[in-house]
Amino acid sequence: MLGIYARRIAVAASAAALAATTGLLTAPAAQAAMPTPIAASTARTYLSQLTVSAEGSSSGYSRDKFPHWITQSGTCNTREVVLKRDGTGVVQDASCAATSGSWYSEYDGATWTAASDVDIDHMVPLAEAWRSGASNWTNAQRQAYANDLTRPQLIAVTDNVNQSKGDKDPAKWMPPRAAYHCTYARAWVHVKHYYNLSVDSAEKTALQTALKGC
Repeated sequence: MLGIYARRIAVAASAAALAATTGLLTAPAAQAAMPTPIAASTARTYLSQLTVSAEGSSSGYSRDKFPHWITQSGTCNTREVVLKRDGTGVVQDASCAATSGSWYSEYDGATWTAASDVDIDHMVPLAEAWRSGASNWTNAQRQAYANDLTRPQLIAVTDNVNQSKGDKDPAKWMPPRAAYHCTYARAWVHVKHYYNLSVDSAEKTALQTALKGC
């Protein structure tokens, strides 16, 4: 499992190290949305390739083992980069904190004008990743996962909706807004496939059902 992941993460880690040593002064260009996940047809293929196994134990899990909201550039950490990327008309102060703007939450269709009402969700939650294979990773690998801006892994959403999701997989939780189920399933499979994480049987069935609706 770790061979494929280690090769992939080496490139990302090298890029991150270069950014840190060159002291970038500007934040990454805003995309205005989470990176587009794979197409439904690709997701169905990728899902069939994932290892199906019983969910692992949460023993030893801690969010601290997934160092998140690291500095991305200048004074901006990962949360602030995603807030800027996913929002509209976002204004940031000298410390990169969002002072104004609006955020549309794809999970429930709500729009917020205070950054404090918005959480940055890990599409595949950290604890879920731990139980699916990330318990075997190094802390550096888990840090890269928790701050991944390249895959559809981070998205700004309504805070209490994110909290209701917790660390549940799609067999136990899907976004309240049904129109987003297809995108959600595509993103979930995209992330799990890229990081070579396993799925349990109920999770796979739920994803197959959601992808049929695409």
